[in-house]
Amino acid sequence: MRTEQDSMGSMAVPDDAWYGASTQRAVLNFPISSHRLPPPFIHALGLVKQACAHANEALGRLPTARSELIQKVAAEIAAGQWADQFPVDVFQTGSGTSTNMNANEVIANRASHLAGEPIGSKRPVHPNDDVNLGQSSNDLMPTVLHVSVARALHQDLRPALVQLQAALARQAGALGEVVKIGRTHLMDATPLTMGQEFSGYAAQVGKAVTRTDRAIATLGELALGGTAVGTGINGHPEFGRRVAAWLSQATGLNFREADNHFEAQGARDDAVEVAGLLATTAASLAKIANDIRLLGSGPRGGLGELQLPATQPGSSIMPGKINPVMSEMLVQVAHYVRGLTSTVTSCGQDGHFELNVTIPLIAYSLHESITGLANGSRVFAERCVDGLEADVEQCRTLVDRSLMLVTALNPHIGYDRAAQVAKEAHASGRTLREVVLAKGWLDAATLDEALDPRSMV
Repeated sequence: MRTEQDSMGSMAVPDDAWYGASTQRAVLNFPISSHRLPPPFIHALGLVKQACAHANEALGRLPTARSELIQKVAAEIAAGQWADQFPVDVFQTGSGTSTNMNANEVIANRASHLAGEPIGSKRPVHPNDDVNLGQSSNDLMPTVLHVSVARALHQDLRPALVQLQAALARQAGALGEVVKIGRTHLMDATPLTMGQEFSGYAAQVGKAVTRTDRAIATLGELALGGTAVGTGINGHPEFGRRVAAWLSQATGLNFREADNHFEAQGARDDAVEVAGLLATTAASLAKIANDIRLLGSGPRGGLGELQLPATQPGSSIMPGKINPVMSEMLVQVAHYVRGLTSTVTSCGQDGHFELNVTIPLIAYSLHESITGLANGSRVFAERCVDGLEADVEQCRTLVDRSLMLVTALNPHIGYDRAAQVAKEAHASGRTLREVVLAKGWLDAATLDEALDPRSMV
């Protein structure tokens, strides 16, 4: 252990730690869970610190030598180095000050090491005066939240959804000629093709891609420039704009300084909106996964219209049993995401006065949601959708047995007579054709043309 100083006095810090006294206090104060802020958040924290140093140097507030040291270490953090140097629990101070100071101390101490100065000396870089120059945790951490979540949506979730949409669209084309019975209220309805059914799934995921783009745009406003409460005290008036411009160039995303810093720090409505969009995507994916596992139920006691890929043994006691495990995985992801996004909504209510104090939990919940949805969508596409096949014979059998083909007789014999035909066919076990012919309501040729399932899709 070594001894470092902060504004509260001395603190023993592990010798191998780049962080300092403030971080160690947080480690001791918050032994709450095994959850730390997700790696994408820490990477974005490094990126934002790099942007801040660049802006401060350009504004003449930070000497070039110090700026270069800060940017070098911040870039290392952004690239995934020093992940083990961010030990603070998610359940910490609600502004994320502990994690902000964690970054400040890691950057300052690593800079001291690179400059040949003792670790903890705060020479040539001070964690507060230099690394945190022009910033407060209150505007920095909401900025990191927006940047990190926007990047995760763009880099992880969007490509996974595009992959799933493409897989479903390919199946829509491949299954386009397979006529099957439709179902509403879980009951037989008029026919459609399996391709049409899958085109609906592909369109659902396409809308999820659009929602993801909307979420990325929603996160474009950054709080930096507001410092403590939104007034910008101790900051340069150009600081927020310059940081946003640097981050836009570095990430390829469109970031801008917030129009109103008091809203940007006091409320987390943008995060709540993104949570709602993620919850919608989760509900959409669960519907698709459930439909596919129901269509594949059986193989002899269920619907059996789809043949699902066999990925693993389904039972420890029933030999040869295969279960729809990929659908079950995706449904569980959806349940988890709905819980996480509900948490974000609740967190959004804790924007008391000039600061929301649930930022670490919001960050954790959104990143967990994105990770689950992205990985779940990709695996579902690769290990389920891509390997689906239709049981054409079973689809034809169920269509032929369906009583809802009677709907096509409405223009010929009227709704009341058609209903009578359906009831008599169901009660007697005869076909619709047999009942209509027996009553003499239509000739055979007209009847066959009207009851042709392909004419109904």
